[in-house]
Amino acid sequence: MGVEIERKFLVTDDRWRDSADGGTQLRQGFLSTDKERVVRVRVAGDRGTLTIKGLGSGASRPEFEWPIPVHEAHELLDTLALRPLIEKVRFLVQHAGLTWEIDVFEGRNQGLVVAEVELPSEDTTVDPPAWVGREVTSESRYANARLVAAPYDSW
Repeated sequence: MGVEIERKFLVTDDRWRDSADGGTQLRQGFLSTDKERVVRVRVAGDRGTLTIKGLGSGASRPEFEWPIPVHEAHELLDTLALRPLIEKVRFLVQHAGLTWEIDVFEGRNQGLVVAEVELPSEDTTVDPPAWVGREVTSESRYANARLVAAPYDSW
């Protein structure tokens, strides 16, 4: 079984941009946002993926992901995905041996910027960069699947 171990933080300022890559436009939507499982379709650049994530414990949860043809991903997003779609630009930053993903949200979630870091194990020590603020890993309202039902502009 695949497992995702991820921690999520709010971003306090733009200092991360000094060491970020050029960013990738992401468009994603959910076919299911059930409490115990979510089914996500994503287009990242010219790649499509279908992902199923299960109910987690702490920073870990089951995750299964498959590549799908990008035209099929667009069709799923346009016809079956719940609204609003999640639109964001993801930037990668290397810090202290880990890759940080900074998501700058657009659309109904504009103004929200979060940093996520995937870890090899739950007990991996994380040395957050100076631009990382409060941890929100356990706050469900920051989950992308929740941002569909309650976008940031409605908080």
